[in-house]
Amino acid sequence: MLTVSNLSVQFGKRILFDQVNIGFFPGNCYGIIGANGSGKSTLLNVLSEKLEPTSGRVHLEKGKRLSVLEQNHHAYNQYPVLETVLRGNKRLFALKKEIDALYNKPDFNDQDSERVGVLQLEFENLDGWNAESDAAMLLSHLNVSESLHHQPMELIDPKVKVRILLAQALFGNPDVLIMDEPTNDLDYQTIQWLNEFLTSFENTAIVVSHDRFFLDAVCTHISDIDFGKITHYSGNYTFWYESSQLALRQKAQQNKKLEEKKKELQEFIRRFSANVAKSKQATARKKMVENLKFEEIKPSSRKYPGIIFKKERDVGDQILNIENLSASIDGQMVFQHLNLNLEKNDKVLIYSKDQRAVSLLFDLIVKKMQAGTGTVEWGLTTSRAYLPYDHDAFFDCDLSLVEWLHQFAKTEEEREEPYLRGFLGKMLFSGDEALKSVRVLSGGEKVRCMLSRMMMQNANVLLLDQPTNHLDLESITALNNSLKNFNGNIIFSTTDHTFAQTLANRVIELSPNGCLDRHTDFNDFLNDPKLNELRNRLYELELSQ
Repeated sequence: MLTVSNLSVQFGKRILFDQVNIGFFPGNCYGIIGANGSGKSTLLNVLSEKLEPTSGRVHLEKGKRLSVLEQNHHAYNQYPVLETVLRGNKRLFALKKEIDALYNKPDFNDQDSERVGVLQLEFENLDGWNAESDAAMLLSHLNVSESLHHQPMELIDPKVKVRILLAQALFGNPDVLIMDEPTNDLDYQTIQWLNEFLTSFENTAIVVSHDRFFLDAVCTHISDIDFGKITHYSGNYTFWYESSQLALRQKAQQNKKLEEKKKELQEFIRRFSANVAKSKQATARKKMVENLKFEEIKPSSRKYPGIIFKKERDVGDQILNIENLSASIDGQMVFQHLNLNLEKNDKVLIYSKDQRAVSLLFDLIVKKMQAGTGTVEWGLTTSRAYLPYDHDAFFDCDLSLVEWLHQFAKTEEEREEPYLRGFLGKMLFSGDEALKSVRVLSGGEKVRCMLSRMMMQNANVLLLDQPTNHLDLESITALNNSLKNFNGNIIFSTTDHTFAQTLANRVIELSPNGCLDRHTDFNDFLNDPKLNELRNRLYELELSQ
């Protein structure tokens, strides 16, 4: 068990945590949530003893091992891939190193032999003889090719490094597993494997993630950072979100009798219990939800940005027509033979294992680049608003937020400072925040600014390349809900499974050997046996080239 006693963390005058007392128990997976800046990553650093708290203490039960997903991707550059994974279990690796050193001594003696015997006994108890094969299997599950296992980490592609460091954290069945954004840069199939791994993980897991599908799949508890405190709630993220919204509505209904509120909450809990996702932990989760007392559900202090897309006019019959479009990067084909006739109300997910292919397609669609092969034709009635994957160039200036947004105003009303300030306020930039330089904005703040720019365009076709990157859960939820309600066309990419599943009604998968196009939702697209068979054939063809 991992416990926190009287924990306080303060930076200058800013108090992140104030006298927090909480425990993390075996068999549970805790999803840490909180607004940007609330202290999620700070909490993980305190729990893993990378950061000293202002006061209080963290206690890990004696003899238990804690493992942390490494955030510094260069920390193991001097080591081979397989050794990097083995180093995840520090005691096991230290034993192996000492045993090897003793055996390599030129003057190996009886005393050394006795020492080796003691070390090997502990090594065997830690299942050391299977360590290399276990590490190799983990790497295989995370799609790290066997040909890379003995390569130095410094030569490994950054996206593959993420998988190796994840394998390192998972290696050796740690008693407490701590992970900050473990799904970053993973494809959907690898995320699904990680979901299944954590669902059957019998020890303690603590994760920070902005991926709602991941939090729903793996979490037995949501640990909410709010008001300087940390509160555990039974159930997954969706249950926490829906119950907190219900509590917020009830708080607003001051005249409603307490007994009526209680019945409403109990009915909500009953309905949710019946819909707990099937998994190895489903029964335990269902019991937790059923045993939840209505007094435990509290409204959140979270603020959600006001994201509303309106279109100036409807599209005509001709929207977007793409014929035989192919593209390559540095001579390597990334997709080919793409044909698309966009229909009214299509909300199209562009899906690929190669993000470069996706971003290149968006650049071709918006005609930022000229297609070498194929054509892209927009209908005359269309107007487009675009959020590119890389949008840093938009903020390479010394303007304030108000001045920056003023550039994109089309009407006299929109150019007035009160209007711009009100608009920015809805996007959570209030007071003096509206006057700060765009150069100092965080990644999430930049995305909110780009969404503001898109809203002011009143376009009937929205194009968004990885819009959930850098956003917090509140902003992702607000954007997701807004796009679901938008009655124009959308073409988008995302690594957020819930975002993809709840928004797309058509999916296009890009491939170097052809593209798949289906009018379906994302789950059906991933799980269709015939599509999987075709997808595997295209992948095998790619490997053979």
